[in-house]
Amino acid sequence: QVQLVESGGGAVQAGGSLRLSCAASGRTFSSNAMGWFRQAPGKEREFVAAIGWSRLNTYYIDSVKGRFTISRDNAKNTVYLQMNSLNPEDTALYSCAASKTNQATAIMSLYDYWGQGTQVTVSS
Repeated sequence: QVQLVESGGGAVQAGGSLRLSCAASGRTFSSNAMGWFRQAPGKEREFVAAIGWSRLNTYYIDSVKGRFTISRDNAKNTVYLQMNSLNPEDTALYSCAASKTNQATAIMSLYDYWGQGTQVTVSS
């Protein structure tokens, strides 16, 4: 059974940092793009960042560029999201997902495995 399990969320003050992890089990995703998405209360889920099979292939939503960094460790079948300079607008449930493709993409329908999410709360 394929599982994606996120961890690393929590409550921080504005300007703080968190590092999210997404550990996959049940199969390897080294050839698949992986992505992070978030959903704030009352809002639709939105794309945050993605990384392709090549670690050099990354893609970010404009609002997190320069603050968030996505990376992957294929030996551990794990994807990370380093989040710096957090602000209250980053408060959301963050979920990771595995794509059908090998290129980083923001297209949600191309992701077919999803984790349950980890909560990030940023206070001002």
